[in-house]
Amino acid sequence: MEQKTQEEDQIVTPWEVAAEKGGKIDYDKLIDKFGCQRLDQSLIDRVARLTGRPPHVFLRRGVFFAHRDFSDVLDAYERGEKFYLYTGRGPSSEALHLGHLVPFMFTKYLQDAFKVPLVIQLTDDEKCMWKNLTVEESQRLARENAKDIIACGFDVSRTFIFSDFDYVGGTEASTCNLDYFSDVSIYFQEIFKMHTTIKCDMDPAGLWFCMVLLFEISPVSCHTCASSAFTVEIIVQFLLQEHGQDCKVVGIFGFSGEDHIGKVSFPPVQVDMLLAAPSFPSSFPHLFSGKDSLRCLIPCAIDQDPYFRMTRDVAPRLGYHKPALIESSFFPALQGETGKMSASDPNSAIYVTDSAKDIKNKVNRYAFSGGQDSIENHRKYGANLEVDIPVKYLGFFLDDDAELEHIRTEYGAGRMLTGEVKKRLIEVLTELVERHRRARAAVTDEMVDAFMAVRPLPNMFS
Repeated sequence: MEQKTQEEDQIVTPWEVAAEKGGKIDYDKLIDKFGCQRLDQSLIDRVARLTGRPPHVFLRRGVFFAHRDFSDVLDAYERGEKFYLYTGRGPSSEALHLGHLVPFMFTKYLQDAFKVPLVIQLTDDEKCMWKNLTVEESQRLARENAKDIIACGFDVSRTFIFSDFDYVGGTEASTCNLDYFSDVSIYFQEIFKMHTTIKCDMDPAGLWFCMVLLFEISPVSCHTCASSAFTVEIIVQFLLQEHGQDCKVVGIFGFSGEDHIGKVSFPPVQVDMLLAAPSFPSSFPHLFSGKDSLRCLIPCAIDQDPYFRMTRDVAPRLGYHKPALIESSFFPALQGETGKMSASDPNSAIYVTDSAKDIKNKVNRYAFSGGQDSIENHRKYGANLEVDIPVKYLGFFLDDDAELEHIRTEYGAGRMLTGEVKKRLIEVLTELVERHRRARAAVTDEMVDAFMAVRPLPNMFS
């Protein structure tokens, strides 16, 4: 996480994104600060060559713009070595907005292009902790969100979807007693309920005790490949005492004494899950038995980078490949590019449940325009494309490169008006949302069960 400083006021964490003084997110600063690499044209051309497919629009237009070790994954792929994909979703709302679809649309492309398996994690435990939801409501939202994810077109023969509450301890489900697996899952839910009641402004010894207790009794620690060695490593990483009082996790993630112990303990738990479940193939014996050296590629937004930086630091000590990342910029709110879309403000986003009328109203009323304040001035000066949200949205969802360039040229020169650009965006978004709505309506509870079943995927690499 990047704390607010005198030199840099923008905030980018797994839970909050805010640009400096109401401006734009400075992605060059993020690359420098996080230590990742820019995704350059040579890598994009290499993806096209290796897959025999045109690069996805999100690659061509720089939506996915940074990476960690993506070139290593391509090197291995070129040698004939496969990899698997991992991405996820924190289910905190009934429906997804378009910003939520971006990583899944891109992951679908990667799965189809490289013909590789995919695991999708639903962090219902995180949202229970951070959004003050009950365990039961978090689990319900996870299944509802799973339907939207499945509607993106993933291949059930190559895809395994799991939720943390249901799957914790479940890496042993194919070989262990399923009743025990169920008991472990229920026990983990009770741990989370307990942690939401304890504040973290306790003395360091008490905090240490709670953290150690969590890991020693956590099903994640006890029933995954990383187990005790990883538990000790993570505790050392997160609970190094500074000046005898301040816990490192508080400083890194910006917690205060008013936050409950579950929030403070969540990053180590989340990293434990990332390592012991999604990032390491040995954690999925029903999928990757005997394939412990299989690499993992994680498409995600760049605000998730802090979690994976810590995961990557620990991985080599445990004998695993560092998970590779390919990272996207944020999908802007309708009101302007000051951060990412917020599910808490319905007028900042287009949702997959919005009607055609809703989409038209939101775009016309709320989509920030870079056009001038009068037709005369617009014809004279043209639009400011750097701040124009309709043009930015078309950059995400209008497939035709030639049409997009035509709009940018004509609008930037003042020969096309804001109303014309918004009209085209409304058409594009209405078609996208309606297509998703039809696909989602076809997803049944039985299909969700099939995607989430702990099972082998015998044709996942074919």
